[in-house]
Amino acid sequence: MLQKAADASATGPETIQEGDLVIVYERHDKMKPVYVNSTDKYTNRYGTFLHKDWIGVPFGSKVLGKGGSGFVHVLAATSELWTTSLPHRTQILYLADISTVINYLELRPGCIVLESGTGSGSLSHALVRAVAPEGHVYSFEFHAGRAQLARDEFKKHNLDELITCTLRDIEGEGFPEELAGLADGVFLDLPGPWKVVPSAAKSLRPDGVLCSFSPCIEQVQRTCVEMTKHGFKEIQTLEILLREYDLDRPVLTPFGVPPAAANGVKRPFADVSQEDGGDHGP
Repeated sequence: MLQKAADASATGPETIQEGDLVIVYERHDKMKPVYVNSTDKYTNRYGTFLHKDWIGVPFGSKVLGKGGSGFVHVLAATSELWTTSLPHRTQILYLADISTVINYLELRPGCIVLESGTGSGSLSHALVRAVAPEGHVYSFEFHAGRAQLARDEFKKHNLDELITCTLRDIEGEGFPEELAGLADGVFLDLPGPWKVVPSAAKSLRPDGVLCSFSPCIEQVQRTCVEMTKHGFKEIQTLEILLREYDLDRPVLTPFGVPPAAANGVKRPFADVSQEDGGDHGP
């Protein structure tokens, strides 16, 4: 979960305060991050919602629109909800990628992790949660505008003590010398990650882990070759695929009965299978 605001209540259900980040949940595929401002309003097809009506309400509450027309839920921000609703500045990693990266980096509270590049900050938030409260994330971004926007977001989310975002071309300059030998994990999401392997090897502790995320197998091959040259062991390549299942309910007319005689009566396929002996095999 993202850090609480400084003035948040320490006892009882956590309630929404002025300036808090909330995730407005309209439906499972439509959520929007909103910073609470008592003079603002949120408008969608379900109605108009005054921010001042949210202040003091527990996170997760169902709130009604002005005049009782429509409703939304106001949720506490987590790294997962942030990933599904954040403003995109770049392509991002989603939950299946993020969970795999954090698992294979073997991150835990107190770890030091280096990230390049920051991008839209999707993975950054998850990394912070994994290493908090004693660890630290050093994130690097070569694009000045994106780096500043990321720093602003981290500060708004009260994460600026746990993550440092620096403007730096990691492919060209490598990681800073002052981080040599300090990192428990290094994550690369770059066009040419093989260029950074020597610097990453220097930055890692003896038992540290390097993870590189690439869309093309040619990038993977070149990175693996370079990792082997620099003494990395147990190198693995994974492809992460997320498949969602759509629920369908086909119906069939009773077995052996002409459609006209069935009088339009249909039974679910599951019922037909159970009553008629399954697959009708010998």
